[in-house]
Amino acid sequence: MPTNQYRQAEQPDIPGMARIRASKLGTEPYWTERIAKYLNCEHHPQYALMPRVCFVALESDSVVGFIAGHLTRRYVCDGELQWIDVIPERRGTGISSDLLRLLAKWFVEQQALKVCVNVDPANTPARRFYTRHGAESLNEHWLVWNDISVVLIQSGAANTSILQFESAADAVVNGDVEALRCLLHENPELIRARSIRKHRATLLHYVSANGVEEYRQKTPKNAVQVTETLLEAGAEVDATANIYGRDTTTLGLVATSIHPERAHVQIALLEALLASGAKTPHSGQSDDTLSAVQSCLANGRGQAAEFLASRGVPMNLEEAAGVGRLDLVKSFFNEEGRLQPYAIQEQMLQGFLWACGYGRNAVVEFFIDKGLDLGSQDRNGQTGLHWAAIFGQLETIRLLLDRKASLETRNVYGGTVLGQALWSAIHSEHGPDYVPALEMLITAGAKIEPGMLAWLEQQNASPSTKERISAVLRLPGQNDLV
Repeated sequence: MPTNQYRQAEQPDIPGMARIRASKLGTEPYWTERIAKYLNCEHHPQYALMPRVCFVALESDSVVGFIAGHLTRRYVCDGELQWIDVIPERRGTGISSDLLRLLAKWFVEQQALKVCVNVDPANTPARRFYTRHGAESLNEHWLVWNDISVVLIQSGAANTSILQFESAADAVVNGDVEALRCLLHENPELIRARSIRKHRATLLHYVSANGVEEYRQKTPKNAVQVTETLLEAGAEVDATANIYGRDTTTLGLVATSIHPERAHVQIALLEALLASGAKTPHSGQSDDTLSAVQSCLANGRGQAAEFLASRGVPMNLEEAAGVGRLDLVKSFFNEEGRLQPYAIQEQMLQGFLWACGYGRNAVVEFFIDKGLDLGSQDRNGQTGLHWAAIFGQLETIRLLLDRKASLETRNVYGGTVLGQALWSAIHSEHGPDYVPALEMLITAGAKIEPGMLAWLEQQNASPSTKERISAVLRLPGQNDLV
């Protein structure tokens, strides 16, 4: 078998690529013009961006295969594989796999990891080829690599340090301390290495199980031991990664992550990071950075917010209310009961909403007594009663109902408080039992809207959950809505 050579395509290669395409569809002149315009950025597939590349496989200076791809916004992807073709006589010889690895390497270098490809549903060999190399179904006509680097990792085409980093990241999320120590001993530079993915995370960031690859978003029971192993090896505790579009530290990621909370190690992880000198972003530190406490509140991590607040970080009115610090909340008001000049009405409203969501009833009552309008809404149209319903806070719901909060105010999604509670009951996998909240709202006069039962039947929830909620919606005296 002749030896194949691979390189980036050049202008003289276009006729050879056109011949390969024309053997299946169209004519050589058509493909010569189309490929040339594509490479010269004169022809743009839908949603395509300018950066693009093409590689050819050569045999005795003849083009026997090629692959092309570009950056894109299609299907919220980063890249798209445009064409891959090999002459019939050389199919099954590994040329397609070699070309795919070259394109995958280019995408990784562009930090374009989510890559899609259009495939005819009837083209079984092509679909088998892509799925063998890690692609998954996106829809009937498209496959997707959620992380194209898997093509390099599966084949061993990635360099040794990348493969070692991948193995170490697996050890972190699996809690394999022995394997992690061996890898760090073999290559001490791993502790400062970063992922080839767009987020550029260090190994320490993977402890958070937040914003990294979805399959690595898990927290082992010994996550604290893993963290201490990394810190002892010299991990930079305040190194940032590009998570969710902003530079974020491990502490910030751990504090807002649901996985450490579910594993009951979140507070212990935060303690370990703080003991190693991790800094805690706080209000007033930067105009464009959420404080750690604000981030926790916004992500439903009330326990982490309380913990960080207990460490003495400066807090504004919003944060103090969200963690239930009534003593501190009162300090933002003067003797006449008005807000101090350094506190603003917006912080009072947001603090009230957090207090409702997290069941800080003493703070809720304090704000109401200060004249806060119970009909006030956030930018999504949620009132305090909406927020209490989202978190299933029974006592807060009762308090707000006693204070005559409106049941029928709608948020921007068109949901009343009952509608929001129903949505939360289905979508809050590890939330509280929402049935008592639904009963309380209905008993208080919340209107059951047409279609609620039909909507409930369509949801992906356990039969027992649906049955309990359905029974509440069909309480005696209620309309039999379908």
